[in-house]
Amino acid sequence: MRVLVLGNAERPGVLAEKERLLPLLSAHAKIVAVDLQQELRLNDLDADICLVLGGDGAILRAARQMGYRQTPVLGVNLGKLGFLADLGPEELCAYFPAVARGEYRVTSHLMFECQVDGPDAKPPVLGLNEVALQTGPPFNILDLDLIVDGETVSHYRCDGLIISTPIGSTAHSLSAGGPILGQGLSAFVITPICPHTLTNRPLVDGADKVYTIVLRGTCCNATLIVDGQELVQLAAGQHITVRRAPVSFGLVKVHGRSYYQTLRDKLHWGTQPSYRDEHSADS
Repeated sequence: MRVLVLGNAERPGVLAEKERLLPLLSAHAKIVAVDLQQELRLNDLDADICLVLGGDGAILRAARQMGYRQTPVLGVNLGKLGFLADLGPEELCAYFPAVARGEYRVTSHLMFECQVDGPDAKPPVLGLNEVALQTGPPFNILDLDLIVDGETVSHYRCDGLIISTPIGSTAHSLSAGGPILGQGLSAFVITPICPHTLTNRPLVDGADKVYTIVLRGTCCNATLIVDGQELVQLAAGQHITVRRAPVSFGLVKVHGRSYYQTLRDKLHWGTQPSYRDEHSADS
């Protein structure tokens, strides 16, 4: 098995964990390359899996670094929550020999392209989690139109708007009141941030449609944020277009680990509330 090792060297513990894990990885697989600084162009590298050290942010960064030649990712969680990187370092040590023997499956997930129009328009940005349009100083309410396949769907007065993939539905969109989507769905969820009209609710629609956000009014400071990492400053009248990317993100799943198990573990589903003892409460 050929393994590419990526991650974020700026996160605490990543460099030390790399040194500790490399002997184990080398004993069972061929290490194609190690890049914790986003220095390598990955187009010419052939690997069976990409091992990412860090948290979910490191995986999002790795997905964009791989670009339009995606390699299935096995995430090692050195962060806090870890919806995508759901194996800890010790679990990796236990599971990796089986992974090297091919005892794993790969799930395929929606990615998107985000394009901003304008005289200085740049190539589309590839993303995995979400596009978030947010107000900035002096934090005026934004006037936004949402257009789906050329039809105006809704007008929003809000602090921002999120277009999220199923993978990203447990991130910023969930915090803003959006639903959790099954990771394998082919859909986007549109979630307004603090809408001025209470009838503006999250919307789920198909990933084969083209979504356009138009900034109306006299917006003087709005920011487009892709996957919490790529920022673009916007002006009134600009259009942001989001569509399905021509590539998918692959996530390595080992036996005994499932999406619902991750949700139960991370969100504490089914856990009984912890009540204080009556005597300690009186004291």
